[in-house]
Amino acid sequence: MTTDDRVARLEAQVARLLEMVVERDAEIAKLRARVSELEAQLGQNSTNSHKPPSSDPPGTRPPKNKTGRQRGAQPGHKPHRREFVPAEQVTRRTSVKPKVCKCCGSARLKPSVAEARIHQVIEIPEVRPDVHQIDMSAAECLDCGKTTWASLPEGVPGHMFGPRLLGFIGYVLAARTSRRQLQELLAELFGIRVSLGALSETEARVSAALAAPVEEAVAHARAHPTKHVDASTWRIGGAYAALWTIAAPLIAVFFVTKDACANTVASLLGTLAGTLITDRGSQFGFWAMERRQICWAHLIRKFVALTQRKDEGAQVGESLLLIAQAMLSAWHDVRDGTLYRRRYQQMAQRAQTVIEAQLARGVELRLKGVSGVCEDILHHKRALFTFAFVAGVDPTNNHAERALRPFVLWRKVSFGSQSERGCLFAQRMMTVAHTLRLQGRSVFKFVVEACQAHLAGAPLPSLLPITR
Repeated sequence: MTTDDRVARLEAQVARLLEMVVERDAEIAKLRARVSELEAQLGQNSTNSHKPPSSDPPGTRPPKNKTGRQRGAQPGHKPHRREFVPAEQVTRRTSVKPKVCKCCGSARLKPSVAEARIHQVIEIPEVRPDVHQIDMSAAECLDCGKTTWASLPEGVPGHMFGPRLLGFIGYVLAARTSRRQLQELLAELFGIRVSLGALSETEARVSAALAAPVEEAVAHARAHPTKHVDASTWRIGGAYAALWTIAAPLIAVFFVTKDACANTVASLLGTLAGTLITDRGSQFGFWAMERRQICWAHLIRKFVALTQRKDEGAQVGESLLLIAQAMLSAWHDVRDGTLYRRRYQQMAQRAQTVIEAQLARGVELRLKGVSGVCEDILHHKRALFTFAFVAGVDPTNNHAERALRPFVLWRKVSFGSQSERGCLFAQRMMTVAHTLRLQGRSVFKFVVEACQAHLAGAPLPSLLPITR
């Protein structure tokens, strides 16, 4: 073999080795990116993602620094004592007089002008159901010989449950109690034994009684100038569905739908009027960006996630997080009245410029998990500071998220609904329960009044806020 042949062979081997190095470098880069992605997923918790706090592993949040104070009320704390039941609500009284002096033991005592000391004992009376039996007599016709039975008196329902029992069943079911648990409660507490089928029929009756008030509340929420909208998952007969809420300041309405697409959301909202407060979900794209407010709580969690990266994206995340925290802190001063709104609007305009510059920098990095997020937030840039310029708009969507939490717990207990009728009862009952709690009104009293009015054909109570 000549020298030229050996050189050619060596050059070919070097070329193949270089190709192998390039391939391995590419594979290493790909694996490193995958490791980085998996580490980011492994590090997700409630502070840097949409995951709930209940899913956080131990040690996620740093322990609070000890203050050195003892447990319980601190010196100077105003005591909170149990208040006595008003005198008009006392059902029976017992008066006792001292027989001997507790100081010297003498039995020679005279009445004192000092006020009597009061001790109240509250007890639950034994509850026995009020069973109203209607005997409908029969009569035989002298002309045709047919037998006729009397009809039910006016105001008596054609089913076995009265309005207070209907209201109790609806209220307890809305408190995330299963039908079997409710069946046991009725038997143990009241001596009322009912079948699961009867409870299902009761749901339908309560749902029908609440239909008109809920529709009125839905119209109010849709027409409100500011609307918080959020969604979670639901199940209908085991299949995944969507659970939506539209929350105004004193009203929260709920819907169960088969999907969460833009057309469905548009049909739920009904009108394009007002300002919409949401996350960055693509299904809200039909709403004008100038009349939207993106939730800053979601943005902050995303910025926290960026700060935990091990590349240049961390610097972008740190800058964005610093601005976000400063602006929300200043917003608290606006709400407290210690900072003028006009001054805050000037701050928001400057912050908008800096945020857009940092987001553009993130896009230019061309990093997976960074550039796409920054580009999407830039797409929503006109909806970042709506709350600073439009009265009544909050910077976060916490109002809707808080409204959904009881419904999510209901889903976890009941696994959703088995039918469309069950979905209708759930969304109507939760609309009533959460709306009345926002207004500080009694849920049980309202449901009973609605059932009474529905049975009597009388005007139904309203869920709209009571103006004083």
